[in-house]
Amino acid sequence: MTRRAVIGWVDGLPVGPERLERRLRELREGPLAAALPAPGGSEDRQLARWVTQFVLTEVLCEREAADRGLAPVDGRPLDRRAAVELGSVNASACDGNPWVRAVFEATPAEVPAAWRTPDRPAEPPLHRVRHRLFADEDGARSATAGDLEPLGAVALGSLPAAVSAALRSLPYGTLAGPVRDALGWHVAQAWPEPPQRLPQQSDPRAAEAARRRAFARWLDQQRAERIRLVPGLEHPGDPRQPDNHHKH
Repeated sequence: MTRRAVIGWVDGLPVGPERLERRLRELREGPLAAALPAPGGSEDRQLARWVTQFVLTEVLCEREAADRGLAPVDGRPLDRRAAVELGSVNASACDGNPWVRAVFEATPAEVPAAWRTPDRPAEPPLHRVRHRLFADEDGARSATAGDLEPLGAVALGSLPAAVSAALRSLPYGTLAGPVRDALGWHVAQAWPEPPQRLPQQSDPRAAEAARRRAFARWLDQQRAERIRLVPGLEHPGDPRQPDNHHKH
């Protein structure tokens, strides 16, 4: 590849070839060297174009991190699913550069409603219960609603089984009892509480997927606005460059 004085511009500032040359050299000397195209051919030029996108993305994110005052973030390599969601250039930049990862981690992302667990009623349903325990059957039989004490909103299943069954068998607000068990004689009444709704829940994995999507979209926009490529180092998929073989 012919050495260039500039491989692109980020925010109007030129980016020299040194980082691109270093990345290509590391690839040629690394464990994947045998899988790389032979130097000088069409596929080799495509490799240089791909690495250029990666390098310019790094430079863009380094400047963005500096402008925001972000600290570098180290992390484990992305898993395969995350890499696919981000796209090859973005994933490689995230894996290889702590400043890119810092911008990624700082990217706000809201989990779409369709990705969340829908609102659902609380289980089990709650009832507002009034109750009193009597020592003898006569006292229980003469009890009125005014003699009962509030238990608050409870699940009927949390009450003694006999009391729960009696309450379930009668219309709401009806005095149930006296019901006897080992504790004594129970009298109670119950009304249903308005159903509580549990808030939507989002899986942490969905939040990370939303962040990856937001970051990839942000990078696409930023590259379009802030990066200018030089002829010969266009995106490998650009149909205008002569080495592009991806046809529709």
